Amino acid sequence: MTSSHRLPAAVIFDMDGVLVDSNPFHLQKWADFLDERGIRYDPAELPKHVLGLRNDHAFRFFFGPGITKEEMARLDEEIEARFRRTFHAHAKPLPGLEDLLRQCHQAGVPMAVASSAMAKNVEFVVGALGFSAYFRCLVSGDEVQHAKPHPEIYLRTAQKLGLPPAACVAFEDSFVGIEAVKDAEMKCVAIATTFPEAELRAHGRADLIVPGFQHLDLEALRRLFVARS
Repeated sequence: MTSSHRLPAAVIFDMDGVLVDSNPFHLQKWADFLDERGIRYDPAELPKHVLGLRNDHAFRFFFGPGITKEEMARLDEEIEARFRRTFHAHAKPLPGLEDLLRQCHQAGVPMAVASSAMAKNVEFVVGALGFSAYFRCLVSGDEVQHAKPHPEIYLRTAQKLGLPPAACVAFEDSFVGIEAVKDAEMKCVAIATTFPEAELRAHGRADLIVPGFQHLDLEALRRLFVARS
């Protein structure tokens, strides 16, 4: 068994709402996209359909189950190209994130990104932040058959890192993301950037809930494993 002082064996980050505060831009792109097509939606419910999920979920919800894969691929490229154009000038890491990345890097803890976004978006955001050198691998929604809350993306990331999932900790901001992490049997830290802390606590599955990265360091992540050792 791996000694607790060597854990976490890896740290894995979701992207939207975790590396960057991009969710307001995603909501706006969807609102504009639906408005332009005259598709009605409830603004209060929109986050539940588009945040933390792959776009194919939203396309089926708004366009109906009969939408083809080819049409979804075309719309996906259109809407995400719009996001990249709009978000580029605003790309900056969440407060405290870079300090944690440096701590993990200096300690030799491998890091990865596991995001439901398309590969173009993941590479774009990580590159815009200047963080490419920190991450051993980037895993996108394009690489998995099953979207979050299925654990496939986190299991695949652990496989790429060559590490057991139970030795890893992952950061998430959405309920579907938390479900994916926990069903992969990883430790989960929920960041209250997208949903309030109270709602995340009521959900009950995250191992640790914090308002932001300023409240974290590598030692706090290690304690998640010590507590049950």
